[in-house]
Amino acid sequence: MFVLNPIPPQVDRKILDVVVQAEPATIGHFLHMGFMDPDIRGVMPDRRIAGTAVTVRVPGVDGTIIHYALGQVRAGDVLVMERCGDNRHASVGGAVAYAAMRAGLAGIVTEGRYTDLGELRQYGVPVWGRGPSPVTSKRVGLGGEFCVPISCGGTMVRPGDVILADENGVLVLPPDKAVAIAERAIGMQNAEKNTLARLDAGEKLPDITGASAMIREKMGH
Repeated sequence: MFVLNPIPPQVDRKILDVVVQAEPATIGHFLHMGFMDPDIRGVMPDRRIAGTAVTVRVPGVDGTIIHYALGQVRAGDVLVMERCGDNRHASVGGAVAYAAMRAGLAGIVTEGRYTDLGELRQYGVPVWGRGPSPVTSKRVGLGGEFCVPISCGGTMVRPGDVILADENGVLVLPPDKAVAIAERAIGMQNAEKNTLARLDAGEKLPDITGASAMIREKMGH
């Protein structure tokens, strides 16, 4: 059975321009929800993306719905795939990556496997997944779902959510809270530059962060 819903409105580019300046690992200092399983990793280093989630539920061996989705996506979208427990069949390969490149996708996130690593790097579309597999999905028409709420990497993803991803991991943010979260992280990143300067000047990290004072207080000194 196929479920085909309308594609969600794209997140405002001004929001994404702010969000992409934030590092998921910085947000991880104060936010605990919304992070995908850390086993879902980027194929290419030093790439960070922010885009609108377009979701698909891909049942096991059948990749038909992925091909459908690639006919619907827009430049700047992030295609996010639930794999229904399948950890064997690659849902992203050379042809999918090439189609994604031609569509202008910001990236692809699958909770499963990918293949054709050389082609993925050649076409330049950032891909996140659990690692490579030579066994691929097929177009057999069993079913699939387009633009439905899914679970990817243990995290709920709704069509239209903000996806922020880099080589440290993948984060899902609600559009109405994304800017506030990103701005807090950007402030922390700027503050860290001051910490590094103090370390260069000879101060010790636990004195700067307050760890030494905290331990002394706990020990009653």
